[in-house]
Amino acid sequence: MINATAFRNSLIIAIIAFLLFVPFLGAVHLFDWDEINFAECAREMLVTHDYFSVKINFQPFWEKPPIFIWMQALSMSVFGVSEFAARLPNAICGIVTLVVLYNIGRKLVDDKFGMIWALVYASSFLPHFYFKSGIIDPWFNLFIFLGVYYFILFANTKTIRSLIVSALFIGLGVLTKGPVAVLVLGLCVAVYWIIKRFQPFMTWKQIAIYATAVLSVGGMWFLMLVLTGNASIIKEFFLYQIRLFSTQDAGHGGPFYYHWVILLVGCFPASVFALRAFRRNMNDTPFQILFKLWMIILLLVVLIVFSIVKTKIVHYSSLCYFPLSYLGGYVVYKLMNGEMMWKKSTSAFLAIIASLVGIVIAALPLVEKYKQSIINSKLIDDDFAVESLKANVHWSGMEGLVGIVLIVGTGLMLWFIGKRKMTIGIVGIFVVSLFTINMAAVVVAPKVEPYSQGAAIEFYEYLQNKDCYVETMGFKSYANLFYSLKKEQANKNSYDLGYLLRGDIDKPAYFVIKITDLADTKKDYPELKEIYRKNGFVFLMRLPKTRI
Repeated sequence: MINATAFRNSLIIAIIAFLLFVPFLGAVHLFDWDEINFAECAREMLVTHDYFSVKINFQPFWEKPPIFIWMQALSMSVFGVSEFAARLPNAICGIVTLVVLYNIGRKLVDDKFGMIWALVYASSFLPHFYFKSGIIDPWFNLFIFLGVYYFILFANTKTIRSLIVSALFIGLGVLTKGPVAVLVLGLCVAVYWIIKRFQPFMTWKQIAIYATAVLSVGGMWFLMLVLTGNASIIKEFFLYQIRLFSTQDAGHGGPFYYHWVILLVGCFPASVFALRAFRRNMNDTPFQILFKLWMIILLLVVLIVFSIVKTKIVHYSSLCYFPLSYLGGYVVYKLMNGEMMWKKSTSAFLAIIASLVGIVIAALPLVEKYKQSIINSKLIDDDFAVESLKANVHWSGMEGLVGIVLIVGTGLMLWFIGKRKMTIGIVGIFVVSLFTINMAAVVVAPKVEPYSQGAAIEFYEYLQNKDCYVETMGFKSYANLFYSLKKEQANKNSYDLGYLLRGDIDKPAYFVIKITDLADTKKDYPELKEIYRKNGFVFLMRLPKTRI
């Protein structure tokens, strides 16, 4: 029988989530690399009508399985090839995620906690932004979290149904991004087993059932590759996974504590409340104690694993958003119910992080206003960055108010808390954060994007439907493929950059480089003619030889 209150609250959350995540999805161009990478893979599926193998630049792409790219391809087939269509699957994921968190929370504690957990997740910076993006991680993380949740149910009840459902979700995780889904769950199980002093809680039969269920879903793509004659991609896929863990990707290094800082600031305000969640509370039920233990295990396993991994990218630790938001919601719930006392240290952390983020946002229009002075000061020792800063972007100056609202709003809510109006103050902090996130996405992000890639994308869009080649040199990008709407080339030599630069080309070839590479490029390839330069990018052309 359907719980009427739960159904009503789920519907309310779904409607609010739709309003939060769906509008303005196409307001900003997709960002290199990941957003454009996956969108381009989906676009090429539509162009080639090959939905079994993933391609980039119409060549086999072994880095990611296809399930998210299928979602994007379906979205593009309905709404057209666009930023909106590329990001819509994650907006839907946001709606599903908040409804899932509410329903898990109400079963774990009560309706109030379910609502709090959904609010805490939706109102934290990075968790919210990711539902407005076109990257794989939101769905990947949801599948893993659900796999962990049903495994917790199995650990508590020993029901085979929960075990199989857990395995199916982990299998979907494998089909979304790869074997990391199995690795994360396996490490969590190992840590839990150690904490339980190696007491057996699974039989060999149950392990076999679990492995079979994971393979039945997660192995589908690999089976399809074998059946379609693309078995070689499987080897490259696993070699890539190993390389990702053992080597540092160019431009994506960082210290061991990188993800710790990212989560503290990026998951504000949930992260600040979560800091107080690690002590045991005697009012919790046995299952609540078990669930909290698993959330702490999941948080630390993901955080430590990706702190060890050489490549440091923000979204590598994004699975932590689930346990972190739970722990934050746990503390918020206890504070509201009077089971925990407010501490000055919590006020201090909230005020400091809100001030830092608010000042950065508020200062952005000032950078534009005084950019010539910044350039003249020679503080920036990078020609590309200097030229990028010269982008012609109109700032009204009002954009900085978003940062001011965050600072003042947080301060006001802390004042309410000091007056013992706990519920108003705490809920207000998350509402202020939610307002800041959405205003930043709508007002600030479109002003920032032109500095980083606007000139290049403008060039690629100009070349749409023109019979030519367009490539980047000296930097990695997928924007030239997606925004020029590149078609599969009959001339297979054209996929070789060397041929385009020196070979007997059959149509014009355009190249995009950064200004820092201009001198060497002109020296090495004197045939290239500069068309123009803009905001740190230089646009070059090579024409085919005249045929008589």
